[in-house]
Amino acid sequence: MAVRPLSPPRFDVAVALAGLLGGLLLWAFGLGVRPADDPVVLFDGRWALLVPLAVTAGCELLRRTAPRTALVTGTLALAADLMTQGSIATIVMYTDLNYAAVVYGSPATARRLPWVTGVLTLAGMLVPYAVWRVPEALLVGLVVGAVTFAPASTGLIVRNHRDAADAARLQAEQTALLAEMDRVQAVTAERSRMARELHDMVANHLSAIAIHSTAALSLDDPGTSREALTVIRENSVQGLAEMRRLIGILRDGADDREPSATPTLDGLGTLVEGARANGLDVTLEAEHGTVPAPVELAAYRIVQESLTNALKHASPGRVTVCLRRSPEALEIRVTSPYGDRDGPRAPGSGAGLVGMRERAALLEGSFEAGPESGLEGKRWVVRATLPVTDVELGEA
Repeated sequence: MAVRPLSPPRFDVAVALAGLLGGLLLWAFGLGVRPADDPVVLFDGRWALLVPLAVTAGCELLRRTAPRTALVTGTLALAADLMTQGSIATIVMYTDLNYAAVVYGSPATARRLPWVTGVLTLAGMLVPYAVWRVPEALLVGLVVGAVTFAPASTGLIVRNHRDAADAARLQAEQTALLAEMDRVQAVTAERSRMARELHDMVANHLSAIAIHSTAALSLDDPGTSREALTVIRENSVQGLAEMRRLIGILRDGADDREPSATPTLDGLGTLVEGARANGLDVTLEAEHGTVPAPVELAAYRIVQESLTNALKHASPGRVTVCLRRSPEALEIRVTSPYGDRDGPRAPGSGAGLVGMRERAALLEGSFEAGPESGLEGKRWVVRATLPVTDVELGEA
């Protein structure tokens, strides 16, 4: 419900002045509702009807700020007006008070007032007819209905339409807000996906370039420098190809991408060979079978990022990559030596671990990474479990 104004709006002031001036004009011409000798008239002076007129006009100032108070006071003023010759202006303003009480009053008033005025209208028809036993007695009820029930019913119709319009507007605003939230979430999700893709595709090559360039600069050996430069060139070419593929996806749209451009688990062998070329001692044990495309891409990227982290941070030693396929999930385990590293290392930001955890979470899987102690000494272990059932089509 709308907040009521603290002071009378200009429209209400205009209504009050119009009613008062109209009543004064009728009074000046000596026009009243009843003749002076009517038995109902208890106060037959010309000035008597001005008091109810002024009070009802004052109630019009409260039609929106205090509608219930205005209606109660207006009812008393109308009762006093019935004891005088009466004024049409007072009656007309009272009908407006009934209308305003329903439109601007509380929900309880809006519900009850039409019923109360309806009962009064019915009583105004039946009681006089039962007393006088003449058809003309029914006109009393019609007058009561015209003054009370008709404006209250009209106000209820207007209020219902207004409430329906407010509800529709609120629903439209909520729909627009939800649509904007969905758009922002979609943009954020797409940005996160592209950030993961960019990091996973390029970080491996850049890490190899950083490590081998550091080795080439620190060792004064032409043979070693040539080998390092060869690795740097290979990783530069591969990284450039990956960047071109990503730029093509962004420019042309993901729907135009060829299926072969998406990495698969069949490419793990090539990925491991590249890691070996960069200096890692890697062994691969893969028994994955057929898995859904989103799981396949996520698993490939997790292995790729794990090898990149091993290249940047692992101590010398063997790195093992193990994939096992169960009926419910694909399990990934990558271990690498953990400890101080004497050789050159590439800086890390931690975005790789965040990206791997996000990929697993998007598929409702689990991910953990950290150091563990075992028979082979202290090792860094990456574990991921990716469900292979009820996977939605998409890209993790």
